Amino acid sequence: MRIAITASGADLDAPASPVFGRCSTYVFVDTETMAFEAVENPGIGAPSGAGIQAAQFVIERGAQAVVTGNVGPNAFSVFQSAGVPIYLSGGGTVREAAEAFRVGELQSIADANVQAGMGMGRGRGMGMGRGMGMGMGRGMGMGMGRRTGGAFPPTPPPPPTGDVGPAPSHEQEVASLKDMAGELRKQLADVMERLERLEKGE
Repeated sequence: MRIAITASGADLDAPASPVFGRCSTYVFVDTETMAFEAVENPGIGAPSGAGIQAAQFVIERGAQAVVTGNVGPNAFSVFQSAGVPIYLSGGGTVREAAEAFRVGELQSIADANVQAGMGMGRGRGMGMGRGMGMGMGRGMGMGMGRRTGGAFPPTPPPPPTGDVGPAPSHEQEVASLKDMAGELRKQLADVMERLERLEKGE
């Protein structure tokens, strides 16, 4: 399994960093072989949105789980939408964190554990309308707070139940879901960045 560990150096003996979005390095470790790849955090100097950029970067480089100390709500939401779990580092070195993860000693977190004043609503959901159960029970609240009155648009009718052709294959459905997840990540990142700017008065 390929995991990303936040670090203050570029090898397995570097100290594991308690900071996610502004750590100096991400060390990607194969937990079966302990082979690793150390990559400098490209968003460490970002004026805003460091957590979002870092989360997207880690996901794009193939991390299947993240080991760190503190994760803000923006980064947490990006990981959550991508299905990438986050585990709390117990400190020590990157090697020790990887070993602890491998033997199941680390605790996963179910929510952000540092505050950033975020208020992602959980209201309406994304409404993909593809009949593939994308609701996830979470509702992403993408309204942006722009509505000033009136009703929400009507819910689209369900798809016809007649002859609609063969059902998609497993591979087609996986590909479709991956495409949808990618689009959702992009939309979520845009919303989070806009939200962060609004909260800072930009």
